Amino acid sequence: MPSFLRAHLGARRLLSAWACFVYLFLYVPIVLVVVYAFNKNRDVGLWTGFTTHWFGDALGDSQYTSALETSAKIALLSSLFATILGTAAALALARMRKAARAPFDVLVYLTLVVPEIVIAVASLIFFVQAHQRVGRLIPGPGWIAIMLAHMVFSISLVTLIVRARFVGMGSTLEEASFDLGAAPLATFRQVTLPRLLPAILAGFLLSFTFSFDDYVLSQFTAGPSTETWPILVFAAVRFGITPKLNAFASVMLLVTLLALLLAGLVLRRSRGTTGETESLAGGLGLG
Repeated sequence: MPSFLRAHLGARRLLSAWACFVYLFLYVPIVLVVVYAFNKNRDVGLWTGFTTHWFGDALGDSQYTSALETSAKIALLSSLFATILGTAAALALARMRKAARAPFDVLVYLTLVVPEIVIAVASLIFFVQAHQRVGRLIPGPGWIAIMLAHMVFSISLVTLIVRARFVGMGSTLEEASFDLGAAPLATFRQVTLPRLLPAILAGFLLSFTFSFDDYVLSQFTAGPSTETWPILVFAAVRFGITPKLNAFASVMLLVTLLALLLAGLVLRRSRGTTGETESLAGGLGLG
């Protein structure tokens, strides 16, 4: 075997080993949290047997369930509004001329690129100052402020996903609908929206996951009376890790993974549907 090929294979094995080490470093602690959620002993560092009663204790704790309800309410509302506004923005940006679209593209990408801590500090300053000057028209720190702060990020996320889907599926079927005499609203309802629905649903699920798990934005805009489940977990960890806390974190991890898995399946089906639609259009002579 030539020396350069041996060197290439050696470098590839080294890179693979390093990648495995990084994955182990990242995910082994998460696995340990889930495993020790089933530990019978209150001391999370000493395994004495298998039990599931910590999950009942966690879900029966009013403090935990209240934080869970708050997070679910914020995530549901923020992702719903972000999906509606992001979808509208995606359709508008896709139809705009490039010169007019450029400033809006910068804003969309800037929201995703800027560190979250910067957005959190800016959101806190905005809500505090605006509430002091305008009063009840602008909410102060609280669950509504958290929801609005989450929407800032989620709208950009939905916009990119839906816009990519809209541009990728082309305008052939829409033009065919117009040629057959359909009105713009009917074309959108019967042709455009059904094809965009997988991307819209995926954007909603990803927005829900981001909002449900977010700590930084929530911590800065929560105020003294609002507590989401990430804030509760971070506060509880300061006084020590308990099996009940591990159980609660494991349940939330399961919810997050299910949402991400569902979003991935929807996006995968969306790509498959695009290929089938293009094949059908070509067979009908529309491509």
